[in-house]
Amino acid sequence: MSATFELDARLAGDTVVVGDLPLCRVLLMRDQRFAWLVLVPRHAGLVEVADLAEADRAALWREVDQAGAALRTVAPCDKLNIGALGNIVRQLHVHVVARVEGDAAWPGPVWGSGKAEPYADIEGMAERMRRALVLG
Repeated sequence: MSATFELDARLAGDTVVVGDLPLCRVLLMRDQRFAWLVLVPRHAGLVEVADLAEADRAALWREVDQAGAALRTVAPCDKLNIGALGNIVRQLHVHVVARVEGDAAWPGPVWGSGKAEPYADIEGMAERMRRALVLG
C-alpha cells in the first residue's frame, strides 16, 4: 500500500475504523439507522474505480462482497445497496449499506436522508463487524 495514503477528513469524521482488508480500510458509518460500511482503497490519489490497477479493481469487488456478507451476518437485511458516488468526498470509497424494508430512508437512498443517529455503543458494533470480517 502507498505510504502516503491519508483518509479524507470528512470520511474520518463520519466513521469509526473497523480495520483493514488487504486493499481497503473498512469504516463503519456513525449512523445507527443503517448498518453501513465504507471501503477505502489504501492508495493515495484515487478518485475513480478506473484509477485502480486491474488486479486491485478485482480485489476491491471481492472486498465489497466480503463486506456485504459481513453486514448480512451482523445486520440481516432485505437488500444491500452498493455505491461509489464521490460527489462530496473525492477520495475513492465504496458504500455498502444493509437496507431493511421500512427503514428510515426506504425505499429511497440513504444519502441525505434525515439526520444521523449515533450508536449507543459504536465500538461494540465495530467489533461485531471486525469478527464478521475476520479481522481479529
